[in-house]
Amino acid sequence: MVDQVVVDIDPEETHEWLQALQAVIQVEGEARAQFLVKNLIDQLQLKHRFSNQTPYCNTISVTKEPAFPGDIDKEKRIDALIRWNAAAMVIRAQQVDSTLGGHIGTFASSATLYDVGFNHFWRGASEQQPGDLIYIQGHASPGIYARAYLQGDICDEQLSFFRREVDKRGLSSYPHPWLMPHFWQFPTVSMGLGPMQAVYQARFMRYLVDRNLVPENDRKVWCFCGDGEMDEPESLAGLSLASREKLDNLIFVINCNLQRLDGPVRGNHQVIQELESIFLGAGWNVIKVIWGSEWDPLFAKDKKGALLKRMQTVVDGEYQNYKAKGGAYTRAHFFNNPDLADLVSHLTDEQIGELNRGGHDPKKVFAAYLAAANHQGQPTVILAKTVKGYGLGAAGEALNVAHNTKKMNLTELKAFKDRFQIAIEDKTVENVDFYRPDEKSPEIQYLKARRKALGGNVLVRRQKANHAPYVIPDLSAFSAQLAKTGERKISTTMAFVRILSTLIKDKQLGKYIVPIVPDEARTFGMEGLFRQIGIYAHEGQKYSPVDAEQIMYYRESKEGQILQEGINEAGAFASWLAAATAYSVHNCTLIPFYIYYSMFGFQRIGDFAWAAGDSRAKGFLLGATAGRTTLNGEGLQHQDGHSHLLASTIPNCVSYDPTFAYELAVIIHHGLERMYAKNEDVYFYITLMNENYSHPAMPKDAEQGIIKGLYLLASAKQVQKAHVQLLGCGTILKEVQAALSLLAEFKVSADIWSVTSFNELRKDALSVKRWNQLHPLLPPKQSYLEDCLAKTKGPLIAATDYMKIFADQLSPFLDKRYVCLGTDGYGRSDTRERLRHHFEVDRYYIAYAAIKALVDEGTLPASVAQKALLHFKIDPEKADAAFS
Repeated sequence: MVDQVVVDIDPEETHEWLQALQAVIQVEGEARAQFLVKNLIDQLQLKHRFSNQTPYCNTISVTKEPAFPGDIDKEKRIDALIRWNAAAMVIRAQQVDSTLGGHIGTFASSATLYDVGFNHFWRGASEQQPGDLIYIQGHASPGIYARAYLQGDICDEQLSFFRREVDKRGLSSYPHPWLMPHFWQFPTVSMGLGPMQAVYQARFMRYLVDRNLVPENDRKVWCFCGDGEMDEPESLAGLSLASREKLDNLIFVINCNLQRLDGPVRGNHQVIQELESIFLGAGWNVIKVIWGSEWDPLFAKDKKGALLKRMQTVVDGEYQNYKAKGGAYTRAHFFNNPDLADLVSHLTDEQIGELNRGGHDPKKVFAAYLAAANHQGQPTVILAKTVKGYGLGAAGEALNVAHNTKKMNLTELKAFKDRFQIAIEDKTVENVDFYRPDEKSPEIQYLKARRKALGGNVLVRRQKANHAPYVIPDLSAFSAQLAKTGERKISTTMAFVRILSTLIKDKQLGKYIVPIVPDEARTFGMEGLFRQIGIYAHEGQKYSPVDAEQIMYYRESKEGQILQEGINEAGAFASWLAAATAYSVHNCTLIPFYIYYSMFGFQRIGDFAWAAGDSRAKGFLLGATAGRTTLNGEGLQHQDGHSHLLASTIPNCVSYDPTFAYELAVIIHHGLERMYAKNEDVYFYITLMNENYSHPAMPKDAEQGIIKGLYLLASAKQVQKAHVQLLGCGTILKEVQAALSLLAEFKVSADIWSVTSFNELRKDALSVKRWNQLHPLLPPKQSYLEDCLAKTKGPLIAATDYMKIFADQLSPFLDKRYVCLGTDGYGRSDTRERLRHHFEVDRYYIAYAAIKALVDEGTLPASVAQKALLHFKIDPEKADAAFS
């Protein structure tokens, strides 16, 4: 907060300083001028605290405000109707069931911010231009529905079923494309995700144009957030990217109502000034909209600068008090010295209470939006000061309960109606009925005319791209991965890179492939793509890379295809999400492949992955160095072991853990078919390993089993009396295969099954179980899992590189003895062999588990298990890895 504002007491001297600076620029250049100014600032810093904050007033002065182009009286009446229907929607929901929830306060504070945008700035998609993108603050959804209701896009019944969606008649609580696929563009209720997604969306729009995937356009991204929301680390994480890339197609509107969910944002400070410093420091254009037009005469009357000086020193907690406690309180506590008291001596207490904030003044907001829309070379943030629960009066205006405001009594409703001069009858108020004027009323006609002038409705989601589905190449296109590697040892990561290279060369699909990496393309063996397709950089490559003499040098290009996001998994995922929803947002279907260390995916940026599900994203996530023993890392931070469990929590995320190159090829081909030929709204998570080994050719008729999640990899050549079924996936399947010879020493035979997806097997089994539950008179169906394993001989032993619960999720669907080995516990550094022994998932523990299961079944005596312990050198007193 600035302690003191310097009023220009000598404009002539100021003019002389500015003239001197201009002379330096003209004679000695900008560099010299910057040097002098920097040294002046440095000298000031030595003795005084210097701030880059501007005074606590509007950035755009009254003299520079443009004329308001609309009919402000009609717009105020429309605003009032929207406010009423938004409040009625939430209140009526509470009358049905108090547990339904809903929020009035956020939209009450931001209604004008949305009204001005909808009426004058936000363009709908048309033949002339693709339309603007709006990331709407989640808690403001009632107001957005209320506007759609007036436009005729939502009916009374839908409003009546706000937050009641089970029977598919109602409306989502918050912006939610999965639940309302025609309406919402983006899911934004998880605070902090919207701002970061908006930044990367704006940058991705440049990518699309630079690669000639869409025509050049002046499309804008508008992102609405709350001042309290800016404390989320993701909210500020993309600011430097936005300024570095000069994203003047990006506009943040921060609703500064000074209040978090349950208290002030900065009770002891000024959040607007703090945010201004942050955004200015990050290189953004900052526009403050603090005071409304009612303050203009006071500023004009104040020749001493007393008003602005007082505004600088008041903390947000006090500003909240002024609005909550009224004009008399404000006169006594804000206008609290002779100069200030004189400024308002002609005003009544009621008039002082009505001194408005900038975010509630359409003229001030319009001026800010126009300046932001026309600003070039920088992203813009608009800091709009508002009142939480504006207009709710005793029901929650400027009170710390405003977030929870869901009810208003009759007195409060009537006061609300009078406050905004809402033209509805008392009976409508008493019944809390929705109200929509006649279609021919001036308000509805004006509302529709404004949207028509802007190209139509902006809140329309495209469910699929207008172009035909892609023709996916035949599986034989990946013939190199379907064949055996012989003595050549490769990792599944290497196999993936070769599959990706094949797709990039495909004549139809190639240009639509979007490879994305955070910072380790060379680690994943992708450096060969640098020269082939280039790394995207809007300004091209301004330097000669240190490896320029190498074949696979680091090549940046304006037409580059790879998105290399640095050490920034959240940013990389936000880019992936922009690409994965491009079919809807940009009418251009892209095929993104984001590869990253698996432990830095769901567990690190999981909420973005959830948002991807809500967004109906399509694409591939590749979790490399997956499992707890593939990467020799430490702790839970740097080893996986659980990513597939987290993936299983997202209903439309299809996950696989392949062992062999042919499995990977089949899975990727299957994903391409589902997402880009059949247009299914799913996305794939596939784990990869950096462990090198020989890969066999694909067995005959294995394709469907790979897709379903399970297939017989090898049958026992001679079935012994003691026989088991061994199941494995990922790198641990290699340990399962190695256990076969150990079991042979004890005259135990085994069939080996490759489990490409425990998660997909469970989904199918659950679906079949549900069908059987609901059809008691019909013969029960069998799941694919039961079809494969029900008639096999011997107990089942499953070993994975993940927590035991990963394989154990199949237990309810198996009637056989089922033993699961997994890597529960903290990771640590060591060799893979020692780590697998530590976690008890290596070949010796797998063989022992099989023998012990046969003992428990009565097929073998207990002495055989004891002999196996000694033979395999297993210490029965070894500490349990899950707790050590």
